[in-house]
Amino acid sequence: MCYALYLSTDNQKDLTKHNSDLVRFEPILNDDENHFTMLLKNRNKWYVGSKSGCSCTFRHLKSIELGFGEPEDWYREDQEEIDATKELFHLIEQLIFCEDQVDCISIWEGSDPEDVVKMDVQLSFLSEVSFRLFENHHFVFYK
Repeated sequence: MCYALYLSTDNQKDLTKHNSDLVRFEPILNDDENHFTMLLKNRNKWYVGSKSGCSCTFRHLKSIELGFGEPEDWYREDQEEIDATKELFHLIEQLIFCEDQVDCISIWEGSDPEDVVKMDVQLSFLSEVSFRLFENHHFVFYK
């Protein structure tokens, strides 16, 4: 079992140009079979992989209970997860800064679309260090 992260934007930009060792973007050309990508709001849709190939090597929490927050000593997170999440945050921030619309869905493999909870996220209240993903959440980003 693993995480899958899908992102959409109204920007026509080729996000594969932002691929690195930690973050990989793959275009989704046909989402008719994927019930999760059909929940995304924008036309240009991407699968966001991490170093592991799937989306597992990003900062994730099962529950939103702890909210956004910086890494804590009592909750071990690998530095690569932190760095990959920072890269993702910077790309989302860059798109939002250019007035583009951006949303993403983080799901646990085996989840149902009905499990996904929408969450509005105002980026100006977050830092690269505090940003993390929550399982089965649909993030809609704002300035």
